[in-house]
Amino acid sequence: MHEYASLYENDPVYQMAVKQLREAASLLGLPDEVVEVLRHPEKLVQVKITIRRDNGKLETYLGWRSQHNSALGPYKGGVRYGEDVTPGEVVALSMWMTWKTSLAGIPYGGGKGGVRVNPKALSQRELEELSRKFFAGIAKDVGPDVDIPAPDVYTNPQTMAWYFDEYSKIVGYQAWGVVTAKPVELGGLYARVVSTGYGVALTAREAAKKWIGGLEGKTVAVHGFGNVGMYAAKYLAEWGARVVAVSDSSGYIYDPKGLDVEEAIRVKETTGKVTNYKKGDVKVSANHMELLELPVDILVPAATQDVITKENVNKIKAKVISEGANGPTTPEAEKILHEKGVIIVPDILANSGGVTMSWIEWSHNRMGCWLTDEEALSRLDKMMSVNFERVFNDWRKRFSTHPMRTAAYAIAVDRVVKAMKLRGWI
Repeated sequence: MHEYASLYENDPVYQMAVKQLREAASLLGLPDEVVEVLRHPEKLVQVKITIRRDNGKLETYLGWRSQHNSALGPYKGGVRYGEDVTPGEVVALSMWMTWKTSLAGIPYGGGKGGVRVNPKALSQRELEELSRKFFAGIAKDVGPDVDIPAPDVYTNPQTMAWYFDEYSKIVGYQAWGVVTAKPVELGGLYARVVSTGYGVALTAREAAKKWIGGLEGKTVAVHGFGNVGMYAAKYLAEWGARVVAVSDSSGYIYDPKGLDVEEAIRVKETTGKVTNYKKGDVKVSANHMELLELPVDILVPAATQDVITKENVNKIKAKVISEGANGPTTPEAEKILHEKGVIIVPDILANSGGVTMSWIEWSHNRMGCWLTDEEALSRLDKMMSVNFERVFNDWRKRFSTHPMRTAAYAIAVDRVVKAMKLRGWI
């Protein structure tokens, strides 16, 4: 039994991750003893973080770093801040990162970090002290060749700058590769900002080539117009698709003739609500869930989890779905869509553009050279296109009776298990 298993085993998010692992293992015919190895992290670090608040009082927080598997390379994964962060969530997310980096074909394992704190209640100075002390607390367990954190929920490039600086002070040299998604001035890439949405658009493009005769002229609806959905819409429009609907929490806008995506982005960024878009013959509705049921060729769910469910699945008309959000399709709905001949590019593949761009940033930091954004996006496009082709062909050849997600997990787990066998771990 893992020394710290009691910290995470009863967490429902962790149990969901283990269930997915068991399904993939069953498909591969892996024995229970291998599942037992894979369901636990290699290391779980807990740190105590005590800061002095601006009012002079001391306050203590807990943080964790889960290092799930390193068979394919150094641990990789973000750090999130939130009041509901738990060790179980962090371990589950680190497991999912193992599968995501494996499927992406990049030389990383899976890691994840989290601090249980309400970041909105802290001043900028307090956030900096918290961030520096958290990273100092895990400094012995991370490093450019060991574990490379990145931003996640309520962390950003500024947080990574604090991490980078704190770690560099501790080790006594400029450790450029210790974190990714850094500010451009510290070796980061602006392309990292657009990379997740770019990857979602790219996998939609590649799936459209296989499934509906290509992207040109095809209609697209994007559910969720935050960072991921915004850039997915932008690139799909640039590549010849007709983006007819986008939504945010205020509702959705729909014009069957096509939206001006750049104008929609401008409206969203300047007013905070995409429903303030007024150009053309646009329909505006306060019920953003209706967007999912529009008569479009391609659907990009990029908002939250569990939006395509057994309740609305029979109203979904899209033939290609590229998941920008994590877990937007429930298992029941996915089974129905698969039987109807809909291709769903799962989140583990579709939204891996961020971690792939992080690898591009990290590898060039390690070599001491900087890339232009054009070079970085070109490399991302090539890497993800090749990987999509590899995963798609493997799915159709070996696992076509299952949804692409099941196949993707099986392919990812299989790669990790093969690496562990080659290294003599199992």
